[in-house]
Amino acid sequence: MRTPIFKLALVPVLLSTLIACSAGQDGNNTTAEPVKSAEPTREAAGPGVAAGEIRHYENIVISDWMDEDTVVVSKENDKLGKMSLEELADSLPKSLYFYHLDTKEFELIKEQENVFLGDAVLSSDHKHLLYSEFSLGDPVYYVMDLGSKKTFSITGDDIAGAMSARWADDDTVIGPAYSGGAFTANTSGKIAAVEGLSGEGLIVVRQIKDKIYYTSNSGETLQTFDLNTKEKATLKIERVGSVIPSPGGDQLLVLQYKDSAQALLLTDTDGGNQKIIVEGAELGGISWSPDQRRIAYSMSADGDGTASTALYVYDLESVKSVKVADGTGNLTTSWSPSGKQLAYTEWSGDQSSSSVVQLKD
Repeated sequence: MRTPIFKLALVPVLLSTLIACSAGQDGNNTTAEPVKSAEPTREAAGPGVAAGEIRHYENIVISDWMDEDTVVVSKENDKLGKMSLEELADSLPKSLYFYHLDTKEFELIKEQENVFLGDAVLSSDHKHLLYSEFSLGDPVYYVMDLGSKKTFSITGDDIAGAMSARWADDDTVIGPAYSGGAFTANTSGKIAAVEGLSGEGLIVVRQIKDKIYYTSNSGETLQTFDLNTKEKATLKIERVGSVIPSPGGDQLLVLQYKDSAQALLLTDTDGGNQKIIVEGAELGGISWSPDQRRIAYSMSADGDGTASTALYVYDLESVKSVKVADGTGNLTTSWSPSGKQLAYTEWSGDQSSSSVVQLKD
């Protein structure tokens, strides 16, 4: 699974944060009943999950998994020469590759002069790749057919471009549009605004089956839009920064903002059975394991992203969190298909590097 999205000063950060599913926006107090949070344990092992070997990979960003031995990565491509823009003249373009963990070999997916390619996430059937291209300013999102290598950009008069983009299913990408409202783009290249949401300034946009979950500039309370009935509803979940649907589509993880902290909320898709998994100064790197049994997240102690950050795995069966790695700054995470390996990427201030931690019961 994969984990949440920036101007020149933040260009290096984009590659390690845009897939991240932990991107957040400010908001206002939850109306849910107070619930006791699961206190993260600090041991290296515990019931439900334990951390094993950790392998480090310098100067690459792991964003997804093709199989247990193959990851999707973004890294500098020195074969293309430096960027031509004066502001980026000291930087190399970044290209997309499959990296084979067993043989340590890179297999080129996409390269292009004078751009950074990143945020690469596979469709669940592994036939298409969603990725971003950027140099200065905001990224442009593309979809690639991995068989033919044909691509198309998620742009057009109706949407004026994608502010962010996520897979809704094997054939559809969804996200907020710069023109307002939400868009869908299918793998055949058809791009359209979502009727019924046009004109609204949306921030969070995720789809689960026939419902779109979203927040807007006018309020960070989580709302739903039924694609069949065109009816809207408001869930009792406020101050929402991001939403991460479960693999089975029956639960949500919601990152919420509190006065001086953040909370990770687990809930049913109708907003019922709310439970706080963890609270902390700054949370990120949130992702589900493929079997929906475990949840990865990072937690920083001071909330400004500069202090030491720890990576945890919460086990829904044992109802416990276990620290599996230490890091620095913002983390993003992605799970291998078996759920036995967890990749995480950290930004050091100069560059991004990734690691893979082996997990065991």
